[in-house]
Amino acid sequence: MSDTSAPTGAVAHPELLAVYLNDHLASSTGGIELVSRMIGVHRGGPHEAGLRQLLEELREEKSALDGQMRALGIAVRQYKQAGVWLAEKASRLKFNGHLLSRSPLSDLVEFEFLASAVRGKRSGFETLRIAATVDGRIDADLLDGLIRQANRQHDWLTEVRRDVAAGVFGGDPGAPDFAADNGKGDGGGGDAG
Repeated sequence: MSDTSAPTGAVAHPELLAVYLNDHLASSTGGIELVSRMIGVHRGGPHEAGLRQLLEELREEKSALDGQMRALGIAVRQYKQAGVWLAEKASRLKFNGHLLSRSPLSDLVEFEFLASAVRGKRSGFETLRIAATVDGRIDADLLDGLIRQANRQHDWLTEVRRDVAAGVFGGDPGAPDFAADNGKGDGGGGDAG
């Protein structure tokens, strides 16, 4: 019943890949839970449509990751899924400067967390894409698409996070782009004025 033996042409250390992929699958559960809750908070607002699209994509990504695990013969560890689900529920109890109401800071922290989580997810897809070069059971084309999708998600979340930060604290949400352009000189940011 071992799912740790690697056939010829497979990844090295399949037992480590099993742990790694189960961790990423569990994280996707937490992301889906968080975005589902955020949709309720942002219902009727300017971020609802983007969050709904993100939720659909997260569900598709989780399904794709589950499919890749099946193709590799890796069992899903349900206890990890349950643990992350519980952790997401417990995270709602954090202190946010308001005792009985939702703080505007909650929106900022949640969008910051999502942007960071998408970066981590993209790294996971990149790692799996590297493994696809030695294991034909891993769908490289699928991963290429997931990496591009994660990049697009991160761009959207970065824009929203900056807008939310400006809404909470004031200021120009484009200031980080201006600073990056001045620091790198690559002109990749957009018109600052």
